[in-house]
Amino acid sequence: MHIERPSAQQQDYANLASKLLCERYGRSPLAYVHSFGCQQNLSDGEKISGMLAQMGCNFTDSPEKADLVIYNTCAVRENAEDRVLGNVGALKPLKKQRSNMIIGLCGCMMQQQQMADKIKRSYPYVDLVFGTHALLELPQLLYQRLSGQSRQFSTADSDGCIIEGLPLRRDGTIKANLPIMYGCDNFCTYCIVPYVRGRERSRLSSDILAEAQELVAQGYREITLLGQNVNSYGKGLEEQIDFADLLRRINAIEGDFILRFMTSHPKDCTPKLIDAIAECEKVCNHIHLPVQSGSDRVLTMMNRHYTIAQYEALIAYARKKILDVTFSSDIIVGFPGETYEEFQQTLALIKRIGYTALFTFIYSPREGTKAASMEDPVPYAEKSRWMQELLAVQSQIREQQQAQQIGRTLRVLADGEASESGWLSGRTVSNDIVQFAAPKQKLGSFVDVTIERALNWALFGRLSETK
Repeated sequence: MHIERPSAQQQDYANLASKLLCERYGRSPLAYVHSFGCQQNLSDGEKISGMLAQMGCNFTDSPEKADLVIYNTCAVRENAEDRVLGNVGALKPLKKQRSNMIIGLCGCMMQQQQMADKIKRSYPYVDLVFGTHALLELPQLLYQRLSGQSRQFSTADSDGCIIEGLPLRRDGTIKANLPIMYGCDNFCTYCIVPYVRGRERSRLSSDILAEAQELVAQGYREITLLGQNVNSYGKGLEEQIDFADLLRRINAIEGDFILRFMTSHPKDCTPKLIDAIAECEKVCNHIHLPVQSGSDRVLTMMNRHYTIAQYEALIAYARKKILDVTFSSDIIVGFPGETYEEFQQTLALIKRIGYTALFTFIYSPREGTKAASMEDPVPYAEKSRWMQELLAVQSQIREQQQAQQIGRTLRVLADGEASESGWLSGRTVSNDIVQFAAPKQKLGSFVDVTIERALNWALFGRLSETK
């Protein structure tokens, strides 16, 4: 594994770009950075914002007010790509009005050559295009464009390195994302991620622990460890360490904080990991464990490398070891060749497990994946009917689960304001959303809330008198 850090030359590019930006706008430029898709993308967006801040930018929450607009894109599903292209299209009249505006696209969509070519051909007002492996090049690309060179494209594939030491501009002060690894080696037949994110590579545990300690010292109360498959952390490192070991080391950091993680692949979820979750008091008792389908035949077609029996054995072991453990999952409806009977197997699994949340998607073909060339005879309208059936089942399960929470007193991290004036919102260690009346001074604190009312999407209560 190769680790790369910003060089003196790259710092020079940042200084030169900063000077040209100031000359171009006659003031500190306003930047708008928006990340689509997963939390890994959100984390990358914080690095992009950090580099722009280093180059003298201030920030706005509106692309209409921005001098620089950067969209960090997602390629997991077709509708995500459509959203990005719609937003980019909306920038065309703005660029026409303000020719000195800079527009950049980066991330997973741009790592696909056919998409980068489409931007080059059909969106001539886009100035910068760079892929997932080129974050470090942003100052250089921006400098070259500002100095009069042609539109800048950097979308080359990479064998995968770890970039450390980039400046960060975090989005919040209570919750923080902490990437521990990048890429994926699983090559699920429906998924584009290994092609746009590269092979699995793990950060050094010393770098992760240093960042975690800094976050705790800065007062962050919730840290989410990120990776396309956190369960395979440690692969390729000289150090003998796995994800369970890493959890224990971060858990040992002094301070009042909680740990979450995502995403876990069932084939790499081990009893050792479940034991670590059970024994680490700061690790939340909620596990996101994507099953995708309840049919063994479909799982084989997806290249998932586990059976439903193996998956349910993991669930059973976790329920035995972890107090009040809860699970969420991803489900793909209408995978190529899936029958209604196989979809019913998925519904039966959902009923047996009792997930607290499901992230459900109708299958979306991704060019370059194996599933995109598979026969797919079921019409989209039929898949939509299956989806509605699934959502109805999950809604009923969730309604029953939420009703059982009424009267309980739950520990909640107050992490934001609710829509109702005078109310705050937060999450429990089981990942339940809770809203409650409380002063803003409670933001960033752990509070005890007695639940009085429940809806499918949230619990509502009052601060416990004992707090």
